[in-house]
Amino acid sequence: MDKFTVLESVAAPLRIINVDTDMIIPKQYLKTIKRTGLGKGLFSEMRYREDGSENPDFVLNQPAYRNAQILVAGDNFGCGSSREHAPWALLDFGIRCVISTSFADIFYNNCFQNGILPIVVSPEDLEKLFDDAERGANATLTVDLANQEIRGPDGGTVKFDIDPFRKHCLLNGLDGIGLTMEKAGTIDTFEQKLSQRAWA
Repeated sequence: MDKFTVLESVAAPLRIINVDTDMIIPKQYLKTIKRTGLGKGLFSEMRYREDGSENPDFVLNQPAYRNAQILVAGDNFGCGSSREHAPWALLDFGIRCVISTSFADIFYNNCFQNGILPIVVSPEDLEKLFDDAERGANATLTVDLANQEIRGPDGGTVKFDIDPFRKHCLLNGLDGIGLTMEKAGTIDTFEQKLSQRAWA
């Protein structure tokens, strides 16, 4: 998993509440268990017309936001089913951070397991961030995980809270496997002692 330290990017504004995981990645993309290649299906029902062409009105199809790595979204983001394909699709598209006033619990946890930082802010701060995001390529946000702050293009700062353990994992690029590998020496020592006991 890639480390998350400081992210500077244009932020795409998605002023929709209750964005569920089926909107993020529709069910027809769930046949794969690969984490790559799902970016093309991200928000596909909004991104594409029935004939397969791009919908120019959808935010991620607009030139200013095609390479956005930050998504500023409405309340209750990631509700619905527990599909882990949702954060996979966001990450494969290039989104490393989602900012909202609230997230569905399972989606929130899945983000951390996949190297995405979900940030909860107040409605007032979200509105400020929407204003920044809607300025397009003329404005970038800087997400500083170590200092737990979002810096706007005009110098404004929004602080955010995060669980210290989750912060440690993101800063060091540690998923469940990475955390286990940190203890490899201790595990090996334990298994050697266990093996010696078995043969004694």
